[in-house]
Amino acid sequence: MRAIRRFTVRNVLPETLAPLDRLAQNLRWSWHTPTRDLFASLDPQLWTRVHGDPVALLGSLSPRRLEQLAADRSLVAEVQRLDADLSTYLTEPRWYQQELTDPDKPEAIAYFSAEYGITAALPQYSGGLGILAGDHLKSASDLGVPIVGVGLLYGAGYFKQSLTRDGWQHETYPLLDPDNLPLHLLRERDGSGAPARISLDLPAGRTLQAQIWVAQVGRVPLLLLDSNITENDDSARRVTDRLYGGSADHRLRQELLLGMGGVKAVRAYSRITGSPAPQVYHCNEGHAGFLSVERIRELVQGEGLTFEAALEAVKAGTVFTTHTPVPAGISRYGTELVSEYFGGSAEIAGIPLEKVLALGAEDFEGGNPAVYNMAIMGLRTARRANGVAKLHGKVSRGMFHQLWPGFDVSEVPITSITNGVHGPTWVDPEFAALVESRLSPEQIASGEGFLLAPEEGGLTDDELWRMRGTLRGKLVAEARRRVRKSWLDRGASPAELGWTEDVLDPNALTIGFARRVPTYKRLTLMLSDPERLTRLLTDPDRPIQILVAGKSHPDDEQGVGLIQKLVQFADGAGVRERIVFLPNYDIAMAQHLMPGCDVWLNNPLRPLEASGTSGMKCALNGALNLSILDGWWDEWYDGRNGWAIPTADGVQDQAERDRLEASALYELLEDTVVPRFYDRDADGVPRHWMEMVRHTLATLGPKVQATRMVREYVTTLYTPVARSSRALAGAADHDGARQLADWKARVRAGWPAVRVDHVETEGVTDVVNVGDEIRVTAYVDLGELRPDDVQVQAVAGRVEDDDSLTELQVYPLEHVASYEGGRHAFAGARVLDATGPFGYTVRVVPDSPLLAAPTELGLATSAEH
Repeated sequence: MRAIRRFTVRNVLPETLAPLDRLAQNLRWSWHTPTRDLFASLDPQLWTRVHGDPVALLGSLSPRRLEQLAADRSLVAEVQRLDADLSTYLTEPRWYQQELTDPDKPEAIAYFSAEYGITAALPQYSGGLGILAGDHLKSASDLGVPIVGVGLLYGAGYFKQSLTRDGWQHETYPLLDPDNLPLHLLRERDGSGAPARISLDLPAGRTLQAQIWVAQVGRVPLLLLDSNITENDDSARRVTDRLYGGSADHRLRQELLLGMGGVKAVRAYSRITGSPAPQVYHCNEGHAGFLSVERIRELVQGEGLTFEAALEAVKAGTVFTTHTPVPAGISRYGTELVSEYFGGSAEIAGIPLEKVLALGAEDFEGGNPAVYNMAIMGLRTARRANGVAKLHGKVSRGMFHQLWPGFDVSEVPITSITNGVHGPTWVDPEFAALVESRLSPEQIASGEGFLLAPEEGGLTDDELWRMRGTLRGKLVAEARRRVRKSWLDRGASPAELGWTEDVLDPNALTIGFARRVPTYKRLTLMLSDPERLTRLLTDPDRPIQILVAGKSHPDDEQGVGLIQKLVQFADGAGVRERIVFLPNYDIAMAQHLMPGCDVWLNNPLRPLEASGTSGMKCALNGALNLSILDGWWDEWYDGRNGWAIPTADGVQDQAERDRLEASALYELLEDTVVPRFYDRDADGVPRHWMEMVRHTLATLGPKVQATRMVREYVTTLYTPVARSSRALAGAADHDGARQLADWKARVRAGWPAVRVDHVETEGVTDVVNVGDEIRVTAYVDLGELRPDDVQVQAVAGRVEDDDSLTELQVYPLEHVASYEGGRHAFAGARVLDATGPFGYTVRVVPDSPLLAAPTELGLATSAEH
């Protein structure tokens, strides 16, 4: 017989132990080793059984055990010390308060994401996007950045993965009880104590309501909306049932609740707690794009703005981050489905359906007019946009170039901030303790401490090598436990599983590969030549061993098939002690897997990996990366921190490309990686390998930190966006937004008449030398527009054989004369400072101090030949 609901009856803690509840409810414990150690000490066996979940632990301790603990003076003192430490952490000024002196920094930032990976005890994530969002919040907390997170509380999370006897992925969706999670309901403070509610209107007069759970991530509140409440009908209650599941209609309702409902949740939180209203809204991927529609509604209905003025005010305070270079990874809906929620009786007063549809329309060459694109919507409703690595920024500019016709791909206004990972979460505590015992925080942060000689206080190769062996040994022990459990779940009897006691070798070169399993990540590239791989795995003197993990979306038949193919190979009697697939990849597994691997393998189809932060987590623990030059590795690989797998760019046949790149992978392993790991001196230490480990810790350690990433968001995106938001708000009544909307309307109406009539050049003779000056004068017809409405630019660069310009440099020309009929002259000079084929053109673009950039309207008129 199965329970229809499960929950934990919480203990009433003795007064001396009461702070334990606060320590358990604040998720700082998930990255604060002393707090975790405290909970583990209360009952080590129980701590293991509850999978390191403090809330479950406190709910499972017996009254007698609590009495014993309350009588332990040293324990009570430690509880009080850690409670005081948490209070200090939550209140003391940090980087944002002490060091960031820019007066335009925002008072608050709202960060919207469809998933958050903070701890395995709160399973609200599927992969890298969620882990990145969790690390963003943790690092914001450590830096004191005033962020409030917004998401959904999924009743069954993503899914739990197990394997069938023949190796197929099997999914289950165990229901979560919010009362048994580190959450609390946001409640009204009007004396009723009633849970705060938000509501959205649905078609056919229906209403979707949600309550708001709060997860406290250090200093950062994370608001999670939950539709599973009695006020909703059955369909509405299921809106937040699971992550990335259901039909297109179901997912659209989730994204409406996340975006529009999320704004309402932020408003409720600010009203109830007195927290400042956000000045910046960060839309982390397109799932939350409808947040802009709700903010437009507030301004139209509450402030009397037109739709156009409200859109400008909303854009001014919005940041959009795109996370995928794979079009299939973008949320796209049929326009008919979107129309059901914003048209007819569901139309929002003051927000016509056609204007909502225009925000996400693929109304460009090659677009699908029947599709509503959430990434396009995110870009059209944001002041600033970014990709998550330099290469990904470049790819994104190419993907979305159609939105900015008349501009070069390099000018598309999508920048990049390379992802990072939260060090305290992902560095093994034992390794962290060793490093912190020998190096100062400044030496660790700069990386310089890892290059110090032992006589200068640095760690010796022997110490680092022993620690790497310790981490590998812990991983092997954990993997053996998981392999045995997996086989029992697959139906094997204990009598069959004696071999699992010897799975993997704590002294062998250990390679990790773990991630989501879409086809472009190429889970089975390592199987391209099974015989060659088998020889590497079973070499009697220099073996390798591989640990693989990852989930495939249940609807991705190809991805599920790749897992089954890998598992069938790993089940083979000749290799099963050297290659294993570990089901149910999650944070808890990753915290063993990544520190314990010697090498982290990543072989996506370049350039389809946006960032790929798993290898960063490994690097923080002294592992080396072996990766295709994609994502973050493309910009930070330096030849000494790991290895780059050569790519067969330009090979159109996918099977041939896979074969070539797999062969390159095998060669690297056979000729370089394996020999270097096993090349030991008389003391048994691989000196050349350790040199690479030190270099990795010193150079990548500071770069891959999410604190670096969040600082970049604050200084290059959040603060400029807060500045623009204040500027468009004006002294009162959103004057700047109204002026900008009116100006854009006038410019768009007048733009068809704009043209470059004639261009004259002085200084170009038969022989042009470096140092010569050329002067350009452009005669431009602006029609009804004024000279201060535009910027006339000379766009120069290197000329290719087809006359196209590359390596562009843009030089604004000054207005020098006006003539009848709206004609004007603009001129400027430039000294030539480079040799080779050189060329230029002249173009006219809109210009206003209120614009983020001249590209904002997507309008440009260039001189014709």
